[in-house]
Amino acid sequence: MLFAIPNFAQNSKVKGYWIDGNEIVFTFNKDDYKKVTHDNYGLVKDFKDLDIENVVVSGNFNNWSRSGWKMKKIDECQYELRKNIEDFDDEFIWEFKFVINNTYWAEPSNRVPNITPAIDEFGGYLNSNNLKLYTTIPNENGNVKFFLEGHTKAKNVILSGTFSRWDKHFLKMKPTDKGWELTLDLQPGEYQYKFIVDGNWMEDPTNKDKAINEFGGYNSVIKVKKWVTFNLEGFQDASEVILTGTFNNWNENYYQMNKTKDGWSKKLYLSGGKHHYKYIVDGKWTIDSDNPILEYDGEGNVNCVKMVK
Repeated sequence: MLFAIPNFAQNSKVKGYWIDGNEIVFTFNKDDYKKVTHDNYGLVKDFKDLDIENVVVSGNFNNWSRSGWKMKKIDECQYELRKNIEDFDDEFIWEFKFVINNTYWAEPSNRVPNITPAIDEFGGYLNSNNLKLYTTIPNENGNVKFFLEGHTKAKNVILSGTFSRWDKHFLKMKPTDKGWELTLDLQPGEYQYKFIVDGNWMEDPTNKDKAINEFGGYNSVIKVKKWVTFNLEGFQDASEVILTGTFNNWNENYYQMNKTKDGWSKKLYLSGGKHHYKYIVDGKWTIDSDNPILEYDGEGNVNCVKMVK
């Protein structure tokens, strides 16, 4: 899922959708379309000959449903549907269309002003709208700074990676006296990336952490972590409490917790994802009674779950 709110700018002139905080707002205006195509027969007819009963948003984010995402009528020409960003998973580019009366597809054309159809890998137009969701944008106050030393004579350097679905244009790096830099606000997790220097892809020469890619080469890898606090209430009479889990290979001695007025606490710097954990109170293994999320570990043990995102 996209847990981060995408604070990216949306061009107000692009029709079909816009961004409002943490919502995707789909917009349909019947004046933007001239033709519709019948779902079963492929029959094309003039839009003006169609009496609109309902309009539905259909795309690969909802398995091209013709009835699920029904839009609200705003006036005689316009319809709208608001969906939370969490209704989408971590795909980067979506295709979608509007379905009229659950039967007729309103297909955009590159000849219609301000409607941008999706484009295939060869640059050809597809008969669907294009929705791009960015999970990160350049942010000077972000938590991860990327820097490429040298290449000061390069005209253009792009940062591309799994955080941008390997987009070749979006994340333009800024030139400095010593190289190129860009700061992003990334959620905890493991990401792969490369630099594109005047069209040439290259790894990060200062990062030894790499992963082989499908082309037989390597991508640089960065692991983004965040501070996470574990709190165990009660057990005021205990002399020692140990926090242990998959993050320290279930070590029974490390990560001693600190006593507080309400119980015990420990702050760890963890990578994104799912972590199993338990407490050891004076030698006795104990689950977190305030955490309802429990899982078996495959060996018959029940562990608490902490999701870092």
